[in-house]
Amino acid sequence: MAILSFTVALLVVMVAGLILGFFVLARQIGILHERVAPVGAMINDSGPKIGETSPVFDLDSLTGGKVSIGNPSKTHTLVFFLSPTCPICKKLVPALKSIQKSESNWLSVVLASDGDQPRHEQLIAAQGLEGFPYVLSEHLGVTYRVSRLPFAVLLDEQGTVRSKGLVNSREQLESLFNALETGYASVQDLVSKTANY
Repeated sequence: MAILSFTVALLVVMVAGLILGFFVLARQIGILHERVAPVGAMINDSGPKIGETSPVFDLDSLTGGKVSIGNPSKTHTLVFFLSPTCPICKKLVPALKSIQKSESNWLSVVLASDGDQPRHEQLIAAQGLEGFPYVLSEHLGVTYRVSRLPFAVLLDEQGTVRSKGLVNSREQLESLFNALETGYASVQDLVSKTANY
């Protein structure tokens, strides 16, 4: 009888250990899933397509002056859509500042949003965004079919959409530049075309 009780107790402990191990592994899989972001920006097919000419916008900047989006220019233009309530957008501000500084010879960065102007002015002051053109235009976001943030669109000097997509990390943001360099709209596009060879 004592051996049976010991065996049952041992089995209960082992089953409890297996259940605990299952939950620990499930949690680790969840953590890994969050850390492994998709490679490249997540492209949507709505709005101006890659390779199409962007509509032209002439807008006032909250940081002063006028901003032209879609017109021929001397540099490429990265239009980065953000919001004062978007934590990922704020996380990408240092990357945008770095890109603006290191790539200024060929790239202009424009911040874009819509909504309550005082909240955006607070964001500009809090995040030190005075060095960026910052436009508020609901029509701009609707034209590019921005439904989730942060979203970015890369235009070439002629105003042609070269790459675009939802960008949740610096790597995804930089994937827009990789698309420009390689001529492929996305990493997924590159993989699918090279798989056919």
